[in-house]
Amino acid sequence: MTASAVTSFAPQAASVMTAAARDFLASLDVSQRALAMFPFVGDERFVWHYTPVPRRGLSLNAMQPDQRTAALDLVATGLSPRGWRQAQQIMALETILDEWERIQGLHVRWLRDPEEYHLSVFGQPGDDRWAWRVCGHHLLTHITVAAQAHLACVPLFFGANPAEVRHGPEKGLRILSVEEDLARGLLGQLTPDQRRVAIVDPQAPDDILTKNYRAIQPGMAPQGLALGDMAQASREQLVRLIRHYVDRSAGEMAANAWRDIEHAGLDPVTFAWAGPQEPGHGHYYAVVGSSFLIEYDNTQDGANHVHSVWRDFTNDFGGDVLAEHYAESAHHHDHE
Repeated sequence: MTASAVTSFAPQAASVMTAAARDFLASLDVSQRALAMFPFVGDERFVWHYTPVPRRGLSLNAMQPDQRTAALDLVATGLSPRGWRQAQQIMALETILDEWERIQGLHVRWLRDPEEYHLSVFGQPGDDRWAWRVCGHHLLTHITVAAQAHLACVPLFFGANPAEVRHGPEKGLRILSVEEDLARGLLGQLTPDQRRVAIVDPQAPDDILTKNYRAIQPGMAPQGLALGDMAQASREQLVRLIRHYVDRSAGEMAANAWRDIEHAGLDPVTFAWAGPQEPGHGHYYAVVGSSFLIEYDNTQDGANHVHSVWRDFTNDFGGDVLAEHYAESAHHHDHE
């Protein structure tokens, strides 16, 4: 039995999510349901983009107010209160980005719309296996449900453009400030010798290295300084950073994911930084554990454009959870 599957049991969260998904689908008419629903089996479940490209699913701006409320109620079931607040801010940032691009006289071919976020349901909520996702510019939440009680909440992507709002009434807003500040604080705590190990490149890559690939491997991101080689204060700072990403997810799922990470052991987890240490320059970091990967990049648009993601090497899109479910089903069938 895999660690990810052992720690995926979240019956209360699954029940709330299933009810919210049923309510959402029940609010739709036939044509809307045809856009929102997909078979569980197939490639569509694995398709996601954090750039502003055309998407499948039913967009918020194609819904009536009550339908939109039902859709957002479903999205909220997958996120913690802080994660949900950040997700709403990310969507609202589209208006600010649109205004800024107009002020700059930029001719952008993408639609900047806080309601251009698409909701998709795969399979029937309450079935033995089903999933849902919300996807749009700089936001992906993907939840897989197996056996009506086991949940996987990865991949989970948050981005922000601008990373810091520099005009208008929201000036100074940094939606993903903690993601940067915790990592930068950790780097500042390291000794010169430790920094030489942690800083793997003087220049940051221009994006997260795992991009939107369907499957990822540990070697896709740099491995720097191990938590076990850090002083106590630095260890605690790295744990805070990891927990900040994990705690984007709703209670039971976040608790399970953290238990999984702890069970695998924290000492081998590595922290790698690329780019200058000074604020205002393009920078990148990766946190790599035995089961998970966190990536953060802020290099585009004058280092004012963040991409950040939490992924799992074997449980993205519910891989471990589904494998365990299939194994249990086969076991029961063999003993009937």
